[in-house]
Amino acid sequence: MAKLYFYYSSMNAGKSTALLQSSYNYKERGMNTLVLAPLLDDRYGAGKVTSRIGIETDATVFRDVDDLYRVVSLQHDDDPLHCVLIDEAQFLTREQVFQLGEVTDKLNIPVLAYGLRTDFQGEPFEGSKYLLAWSDNLKELKAICHCGSKATMVLRLDGNGRAVTEGSQVEIGGNDRYISTCRKHFKEEFCS
Repeated sequence: MAKLYFYYSSMNAGKSTALLQSSYNYKERGMNTLVLAPLLDDRYGAGKVTSRIGIETDATVFRDVDDLYRVVSLQHDDDPLHCVLIDEAQFLTREQVFQLGEVTDKLNIPVLAYGLRTDFQGEPFEGSKYLLAWSDNLKELKAICHCGSKATMVLRLDGNGRAVTEGSQVEIGGNDRYISTCRKHFKEEFCS
């Protein structure tokens, strides 16, 4: 029976690299995968999943209004799928997480979702909240804080390198705008 997996972490833990490796492993065995990425994350161009270590693949983009069960089902009808992989899964809606559960339960296709657990204020993203609640398997990927401890939090930085404490939950950026920290350093920066 297929399962819904959620691989979560702070930034710079290798989520996209792990997704790309998983997709490669399926393809190496002659199996078909569908890689999905949110349209709003266009740092490397829409329709791309790119790792910081320089590997990438094409992806089918989705918006928050898209029915992912329908997207997967149509692709599966054309060319049977063996795995669906989601990059930046924190941007999924509650309904889309439900739809991905339907992909595993009705189509019997494993779904591997990769994303952040919390935002720059320590609050859960909608997609992450429901993936944590409804996934069959949860796996934390480890990132490291500047102090050497496990990084579990993400800080958004302003142009002067100071922690931002207010603003929109979604603001696309990379190492230029965000750093991963342990909870202790998150509290020191965010609450100061």
